[in-house]
Amino acid sequence: MFEMLRIKEHMEVANSEGQHVGTVDGVQDDKIKLTKSDSSDSMHHFLSLEDVEKIDDNRIYLKESARIPEGLGNKATMNA
Repeated sequence: MFEMLRIKEHMEVANSEGQHVGTVDGVQDDKIKLTKSDSSDSMHHFLSLEDVEKIDDNRIYLKESARIPEGLGNKATMNA
């Protein structure tokens, strides 16, 4: 499993292509909790730590096979 201690609040989460998925709100058990502000339904969503491919600087990249909940990153895209 990926090193949880390297994942910090406010880090950006991107899919395998580098597109914004969300922002870290925290880590709970073996899941990354994302902020509500990045979801189209204004709810917290979670990603499995097993879906993390790598961490570069302040950005988390997910594996291509990662299961990304529907509606994440939509607000950021709509506001751009």
